[in-house]
Amino acid sequence: MDKTRGRLTRDGIRIYEPADFAGMAAAGRVTADILDRIAAHVQPGVTTGEIDAEIERMVKEAGATSATIGYKGYQHASCISINHVVCHGIPGTKKLKDGDILNIDVTVILDGWYGDSSRMYVAGKLAKKAERLIDVTHDALMKGIEAARAGNTFGDIGAAIQSYVEGNRMSVVRDFCGHGLGRVFHAPPNVLHYGRPGTGPMLEEGMFFTIEPMVNLGNAATKVLSDDWTAVTRDRSLSAQFEHSVGIGPDGPEIFTLSPAGKFHPTWG
Repeated sequence: MDKTRGRLTRDGIRIYEPADFAGMAAAGRVTADILDRIAAHVQPGVTTGEIDAEIERMVKEAGATSATIGYKGYQHASCISINHVVCHGIPGTKKLKDGDILNIDVTVILDGWYGDSSRMYVAGKLAKKAERLIDVTHDALMKGIEAARAGNTFGDIGAAIQSYVEGNRMSVVRDFCGHGLGRVFHAPPNVLHYGRPGTGPMLEEGMFFTIEPMVNLGNAATKVLSDDWTAVTRDRSLSAQFEHSVGIGPDGPEIFTLSPAGKFHPTWG
């Protein structure tokens, strides 16, 4: 598998060829389809381990490989982060309760290309404050993607997200960020979800990366638990996250992980 295709910018960001967009789109479709189909399994009383087992089955069924099983010792096909868990929640025996909100994050490898996406779900009835958090987080992601155009900077992406979130009196998590991907899981650049317009590396056609803002109802501070994976809000406020994999094309951003069934938001469909 050639991980060196394309060229590197002076910031170490790989520029892929136009033909490479098809490989990323195929991997992204597999991930998005799995996230569509897993929605039916998100119900009160179901364990996060049961959801993860179904995701692992779907990955294999699609002829893909899980990027997370075995990654730095991680042993699951997804991360499932509930309520005040910001990211990297480990699936297990915890049962979902009515009103729980959760982020499910899945990355697959298909023909050497990585498809990485996450979205929010709700078990049972969605509370109003949680719904507003989910709406703001989703819309912040889309505003970041709108700014992802050749000639703009990565600071423009972060500023678009930060200004929208803080304008809605919520907080952008600063301890975690998006990342480059393509033939590898994580690569330059770090895609910050806050920043100043006009700063950071310039966006160029052929860049592939994730945008994945995490937004808290309370303050932005997080901590990582003793398992060395699970990140939570320090004030135990609710947190939400949405993630797309995108590529910079001649006409703007191409989203590789669009939902085939139009279910990217938990209240859609």
